Amino acid sequence: MTTSRTIVRGGLLLDIEARSWNAADILIEGDRIAEIGPPGMAAPEDARPLDAARRLMHPGLVNAHTHGHGGLSKGMGDLWTLELLLNAGPWVSGGRLLEDKYLSTFIGAVEMLMKGCTAAYDLSFEFPAPTPDGMQACASAYADAGMRAVVAPMVAEYSFYDAIPGLADAVPAELQPELARFRLAPAEACLAAMREILRDWRHDHDLIRPAIAPTIPHHCSDAFMLNCGRLAREFGLGLHSHVQESKVQVISAMRIYGKTQTAHLDALGLLGPDFTVAHGVWLDDDDMRRLGDRGASVAHNPGSNMRLGSGLADVRGMIRRGVNVGVGTDGANCSDNLNVYEVMRLASLVSKVQGPDTAAWLTTQEVALAATVGGARLMGMEGLIGRIAPGYKADIVFLDLDHPNWMPLNDAVNQLVHTEDGSAVRSVMVGGVLRVENGRPTGVDLPRLAQKVEAARARLEDATQDARRLGALLADTVNRHCPNLARHPYHIDRYGGCATR
Repeated sequence: MTTSRTIVRGGLLLDIEARSWNAADILIEGDRIAEIGPPGMAAPEDARPLDAARRLMHPGLVNAHTHGHGGLSKGMGDLWTLELLLNAGPWVSGGRLLEDKYLSTFIGAVEMLMKGCTAAYDLSFEFPAPTPDGMQACASAYADAGMRAVVAPMVAEYSFYDAIPGLADAVPAELQPELARFRLAPAEACLAAMREILRDWRHDHDLIRPAIAPTIPHHCSDAFMLNCGRLAREFGLGLHSHVQESKVQVISAMRIYGKTQTAHLDALGLLGPDFTVAHGVWLDDDDMRRLGDRGASVAHNPGSNMRLGSGLADVRGMIRRGVNVGVGTDGANCSDNLNVYEVMRLASLVSKVQGPDTAAWLTTQEVALAATVGGARLMGMEGLIGRIAPGYKADIVFLDLDHPNWMPLNDAVNQLVHTEDGSAVRSVMVGGVLRVENGRPTGVDLPRLAQKVEAARARLEDATQDARRLGALLADTVNRHCPNLARHPYHIDRYGGCATR
């Protein structure tokens, strides 16, 4: 079979690690970068030319943590803590048909591609347990959009109400029978479903690969967590879990385990290079040391951490202790967009409001590396994506230097993090194939997609009315009980103000 070749000419190539942006030509063979050279370098006669004049070329961004099932739920909440979001889950994510699961993920993939993101780690949820058809639909949505993804069924053993100490007991007596509606499938059935999903995975691992995501440690028994770990090791996959995202989680874990979630996971032997902590807002020094010593990663989600009032993560502390850090948007149901450029800017700014010592602030170079090579390592794709270099996949974003975001071009790394918002994206290449051209996704009829999404929204609004009413009735209990837990003293404080009053 003849290998296709493309020669990209006339662009400025951003090297984040060298902090340079110089004119260069790029030869692509198949889905990989074969050679990078000076402008006008020799190329095979059959190489298709691609004009990149007045374009800044940077590596495709990596979204280290998102939820495809949240795509149809954007904008549905306002004053939501993490716990209020979990309470709302049955109505914001309920009633889904298989086509809804595909559509929800697909619109997120299209949005990410249009905003310069070429790879995502997606923790996708189905109630009461993951299904092979549902996970394949999620994976197919990414494949059809032409985007890389790690797709992990997000699983748990205990419902939200059973996992938070004292919460179920705090529910009014007349609503107690309704809690059975939140009950998840038995652990054995869930594990069997995941094994079937992994055994029958139909997608090219180079583009779409699976992983396992026990949602929150204290939503799972130790036996369930260990079985998830065994499955991950058996199939050579990653583990991804929400760890110490909110103070409620921290206090809950201290009551259940007598130690932090991180310390407990370490004692179970689950931490390692394939383990990703989502959020990690309330990690203390010992937690960070454990993660660094085990070679684990953290997916830093500054937008949703603030959106849900969870707090401000200490990313400088993580980096000092050797933790690999990527950045993520979280799901559109709690961050309302999937813009990794915005996440980079927020990651930079969040580090700067935690104290006056500039040595503790994140540099734009560190943030940009987290959004590329840090995310690549976290996804198990280190050496494949995250850089524009020979041997790497040809995942390249082309920014318009005639856009106001780049007038003038003073420092490309600073401006990538602090100025770019996705509006200057003109083309996006994944594996040598243009998935966005002239700012539009290739092969996607956006007006037709909007019609499908609206039809799904209208149907789901009707299908989830009862769940929405129940969620509203339970919200008062959640909003009293969980903030009271969060007011318990703890030896670190990650809030941005007087939130304990």
